[in-house]
Amino acid sequence: GPAERNRADQAILALEGPTIAGHTCKVVRLGSPVPSCAALTEAIATRLTRAPALTWKLAGTPEAPCWQTDPAFDLHAHIAQVPSVIPPDDTAVDREVARLFLQRLDRDRPLWRIYLLGPLADGDTVLVWKVHHALADGATLMTLPRDVLWDPQPEAPSPAHPPHPDTPLGRHHHAEMLRRELFPGLRTSPFDARIGHERAAAFATTPLSSLHDAAHSLSGATVNDAVLAVIAGALRRWLQHRHGALRDVRVKVPVSLHHEGQPHGNSDSYFCLPLPVGEPDPRRRLQAIQAATAMRKSHHDAQELDELFARLSHAAPGLRRWAQRLQVSPRTFALNVSNVPGPRHPVSVLGAPVRGMPSL
Repeated sequence: GPAERNRADQAILALEGPTIAGHTCKVVRLGSPVPSCAALTEAIATRLTRAPALTWKLAGTPEAPCWQTDPAFDLHAHIAQVPSVIPPDDTAVDREVARLFLQRLDRDRPLWRIYLLGPLADGDTVLVWKVHHALADGATLMTLPRDVLWDPQPEAPSPAHPPHPDTPLGRHHHAEMLRRELFPGLRTSPFDARIGHERAAAFATTPLSSLHDAAHSLSGATVNDAVLAVIAGALRRWLQHRHGALRDVRVKVPVSLHHEGQPHGNSDSYFCLPLPVGEPDPRRRLQAIQAATAMRKSHHDAQELDELFARLSHAAPGLRRWAQRLQVSPRTFALNVSNVPGPRHPVSVLGAPVRGMPSL
């Protein structure tokens, strides 16, 4: 049976409240042929043994929750067809995705659901797959479609992964890591405001190869650096038009700590860095971001933070609560920016090609 949830699962469950939802979702856009709800349910049913976490539900107590297999698991309750009342424009699809995202997952059932939107006017179908972050992190959320949704393909060799370190990291950079990641100062960000109930969704696409080549040729930067630089430029324009003040905005960047042979679940950490929105030159913004991420990678900030919070999880309750508040403080970071690699080869669902898969 499923093991008791780890400390990361507990922290995510504890964050959920009236205006904060703990789920994420993949928005999978399919070409034709349009899959039916019944066919999709049948296809997933035959492969559920590859992803047993999809049959787990919360049990235990609010103080000590745990995962257990749902004895009354009903796959039909997790896959639903949404009536096709959506106009053909993408803005209308975005609004519908946001409406579905606002709906909470039922904690009495396994914490995931798939909605089928369409067929749309252009013949495409959209699958909105919501999964609670306590059940899976970003890396795991990319393996679940492979296990139960994508049409089976011949097994390809697994990409090489660096070995997981078996020894604790050195502590000579510990104090500097804490300063970089957790104690940026008392100044608030423009986004430190009351959180409401409303949500909006918007999506954009760009060729990955062009982004990679531009970043590498300009400063030897990575695609992740380029994504952060694009976000910095967008924030700069937003602040100029709506806020006025242009100063660094700290963002949280999740880092996967998964390694070969590790069970599915939450195994990620993060580092924080200031985006130089006050810098008007795009090239210099990218160079500043590349230098900041390179420092955090070379000093293993994400791994050290993970070890630190693992130790604090066994500390006195007061210190544990302080650590949890620090991780979500708007003075520690203003925005979360995540980049999760998708499939490296074309995939399909019941013969329908996957045209894109942005996340929320």
